[in-house]
Amino acid sequence: MKGRRLKGRQPAAKPAAAAAPGSPWSPFRHTAFTVLWTAALVSNVGSWMYSAASGWLMTGLDPDPLTVSLVQVATSLPMFLFALPAGALADIFDRRRFLIGVEILITAISAVFAFLVWIGDVTPLTLLVFTFLAGVAGALEAPAWQAIAPALVPKRDLMPSLVANGVGFNISRALGPALGGIIIVAWGIAAPFWINAISNIGVVGGLIWWRPPQKPVRQLPAERFTNANRSGLRYARNNPHLRATLIRSAGFFLFASAYWALLPLVARSQIGGGPELYGVLLGVIGASALAGALVLPWLRKRLETDQLVAAATAATALATALYGLARDPVTALAASLIAGVSWIAVMAALNVSAQLALPEWVRARGLALYVTVMFGALSLGSVIWGKLAGVMGLPAALIIAAAGLLLSIPLTWRWKLQTALGADLTPSMHWPAPITAHEIEKDQGPVLVSVEYRINPRERSRFLAALEILGQERRRDGAYRWGVYEDAAVEGRILETFLLESWLEHMRQHQRVTNADRVAQDAVWRFHVKGAPKVTHFIAANPNRPFKRKNPVWRG
Repeated sequence: MKGRRLKGRQPAAKPAAAAAPGSPWSPFRHTAFTVLWTAALVSNVGSWMYSAASGWLMTGLDPDPLTVSLVQVATSLPMFLFALPAGALADIFDRRRFLIGVEILITAISAVFAFLVWIGDVTPLTLLVFTFLAGVAGALEAPAWQAIAPALVPKRDLMPSLVANGVGFNISRALGPALGGIIIVAWGIAAPFWINAISNIGVVGGLIWWRPPQKPVRQLPAERFTNANRSGLRYARNNPHLRATLIRSAGFFLFASAYWALLPLVARSQIGGGPELYGVLLGVIGASALAGALVLPWLRKRLETDQLVAAATAATALATALYGLARDPVTALAASLIAGVSWIAVMAALNVSAQLALPEWVRARGLALYVTVMFGALSLGSVIWGKLAGVMGLPAALIIAAAGLLLSIPLTWRWKLQTALGADLTPSMHWPAPITAHEIEKDQGPVLVSVEYRINPRERSRFLAALEILGQERRRDGAYRWGVYEDAAVEGRILETFLLESWLEHMRQHQRVTNADRVAQDAVWRFHVKGAPKVTHFIAANPNRPFKRKNPVWRG
């Protein structure tokens, strides 16, 4: 399932209709957002039809709980395996062209599978393989879709665009499964798969039509694939705002995956319904999430983000327990109503928290890590709950998952969400160019940078605490090692050092430093007692690679 989420900015966009800044309708003033939002809506309707039809098809091919839950695993596991490499690719290559290629691939995979279903040549293994392949293509596109967000609407419309995106996604989630169930009854099991393949054509056309704003000419060469992955992981490890979001995501999705994985069996085996009931249950989740998206602004004014997520997690636990107890459609429908509202509340909070924590240079990789954690937890959870349901039965598995959700609230409470709100992550470009006596090749290294401070010894503890915060910035932006040393002979003389892989990586570090990082640096430099700290650059000495003179003089 694609679940495209469109938000961000497009400074050059012309308003299509008057709307107050920040209103729920303000994102639709921008033509690019409106076109791609509409195309994603149609495509996601097809995707939800595919998802519902796949789950139902598997219950007919093999009703074993573990096998049925593997459909959810095949959908979510590719995101866990491939989202991070996809994020690196999205940060390296032109995102629009990359997305066009991936969307064409998704259309082709969907069409081939629809043909196999049509001719009746599908086994449980075939279904899982094609679901996995579609998931791989979806994993490749997800970070790029997230990363083009800032090119669609201005920053002031970020929150309204999130609501609009949630509304569109949940309209598709309400319509897709219900339509899928009706279409299966009317035209056969192959029809939803054909519609899914056709629905993706609009996204391809919208991307071909769209022309994003011109980016500044890149002064440095693009990162290599391996290095881009490594720097993305290093950034996440040293960003406490993003790290908290990832931990909270894992805690929620591991247990919330239970009802997604087992809902086809709840509808078919536990209640004894048909594809119409399964489609209606999924449709009610979507409709409820749509209603939840509309009331989220009201809820955010009355609850802090962490309080809202805790309440929504508890509501998800209630919905999961109700699914476990359901023996009639009414109870299952009540569970779906609660599940939809709580799902959109948690998803919106986590997504905004991840977006706020990321600067542009690493946005796709950071969002890819969020997607990786989310779908990794969904995959692992689906296997666990499917196996547990096979051993202990559906009700027991769902009740245990509900208990786990409740337990996750106090266990993850210390990691707060949206703590980067208000941080200015635009590049500051305040670091001066290093003074060098020789020409330095871009691949020369490692590079050692030292910063010498002279402080009042009585301020030592406060200085070191501020320097630790700055050290996180050094590591986020490229340093693979960072340290602080004190002069044993001169009190108050402290040396900060950090190592980078190459001179090119240090030049990238200059471009990555944000205005928020500048605030952290100023907080440290205020402790320096006179003038500015002394910054020195060292290159690893290599006897087989002498420096080149900057202005070589010919001596005849």
